[in-house]
Amino acid sequence: MTIGSKPRQFLSEINVIPLVDVVLVLLVIFMVTAPMLHRGLDINLPTTTANNIKAEERLVVTIQRDHTLSLGNDTISLVGLRAKLQEAKASNPLISVYLRADQTVPYGTVVQVMDEVKGAKIERLGMITGPKTETIIEEETIGISR
Repeated sequence: MTIGSKPRQFLSEINVIPLVDVVLVLLVIFMVTAPMLHRGLDINLPTTTANNIKAEERLVVTIQRDHTLSLGNDTISLVGLRAKLQEAKASNPLISVYLRADQTVPYGTVVQVMDEVKGAKIERLGMITGPKTETIIEEETIGISR
């Protein structure tokens, strides 16, 4: 028995400070090395004189807010649209037509233009839309219920 000294008690808790230091060091190492892992392959592609890939010809038909039709940058009537599309189809049988319409244009007008495209025997018809915005539409005002 020792006089004047207290009996020793062992500390039974985990010291968290060194653990946090090690985790932070590992985090920094991963943050530095991760961008280096995403690297492409360096290869030299062979070259040819013939270009086998042909650019796809596309026509854009635009219906403006005032129901004016445009084929590319040229204003055109609904009657003349089919003739122009038939000419384009004759020169390239795999031609694609993209339809771009203002959202205020009535559905019937859009269907008429689509009918002219199909009447010109063009099978590739696409619709051009804009990105969806985050505006919330009042469902009660347009009569939609979930």
